Amino acid sequence: MLHFVQAFAGQILSNLVAMNSQSFADEKLDGKKVGEVDMSKLNTKGGSLALGHPFGATGSRLVTTASRRLQLEEERFALVAACADGGTGHACILERYDN
Repeated sequence: MLHFVQAFAGQILSNLVAMNSQSFADEKLDGKKVGEVDMSKLNTKGGSLALGHPFGATGSRLVTTASRRLQLEEERFALVAACADGGTGHACILERYDN
């Protein structure tokens, strides 16, 4: 499951291209390319506009949504990422543990 929040579609597309670019990885990530994103797992329940985008509470909404989806879909990991304020960003990986 991958839930990617970005206000502009062009930014999402640019990030997806960069994540799969070896030249970007060489320049910015010590040569460790992230790889191609499985589009069947990207924002499968909609993006931030579909789910609600409470300004100032984006992080908690993202983590809550991802955590709940991990339980409902019985997935193991969720990658959550968002940007803010014209260049600031955050990301985290959540892991669901079996009860």
